[in-house]
Amino acid sequence: MGVRFLLDGLPEARATILLAHGAGAPMDSASMTAAATALAEAGFRVARFEFAYMASRRTEAGRKPPPRAESLKGEYQAAVEKIASDGPLIIGGKSMGGRVASMVADELRDRGRIAGLLCLGYPFHPPEKPTQLRTKHLAGLKTPTLICQGTRDPFGTREEVAGYALSDRIEILWLEDGDHDLKPRKKISGYSAADHLKTVAEAVGAWAGKIIR
Repeated sequence: MGVRFLLDGLPEARATILLAHGAGAPMDSASMTAAATALAEAGFRVARFEFAYMASRRTEAGRKPPPRAESLKGEYQAAVEKIASDGPLIIGGKSMGGRVASMVADELRDRGRIAGLLCLGYPFHPPEKPTQLRTKHLAGLKTPTLICQGTRDPFGTREEVAGYALSDRIEILWLEDGDHDLKPRKKISGYSAADHLKTVAEAVGAWAGKIIR
């Protein structure tokens, strides 16, 4: 099955952002669509793609479970090779998609293929299993990275992440009261999902300005 992309934004944008989906929802989920739209409106070209197990759910009966994230590295690298990008390329994704991207980022950057890594809701650990960390490779990460994380994300709260050993190449944008989809409870926080996505888009714009020459 070939890689299919959903594209937002203009081809002549200052950079392309390649995003993979999370473990349980496709590339056209509401949260991914909203994020892609916000980033496109901020001046980026956004390309979304699906791993084969997720794409197969569109044509086959039943739901294939997601494989181990490590086994998806080849598919992510294949998507990078297929995407047409004349300008700078930033890779990343939602949850598991961002985790897989983080596993291949340094190799791709060493080859001059990418400029940075963008993770939307990084799964630092499984929900309710705070000791099962998925952070070992993040300690030595060399690729400029921006992680956008909700403060009440069950995959890694602000208080938990503060104690992790993370590379100094990683910047974290904390979104007040955001969940794993970065959505806040407006009655509690005063922020809407649209507010947070606007903040994300602005932060990505400023961060990209620092890493793209």
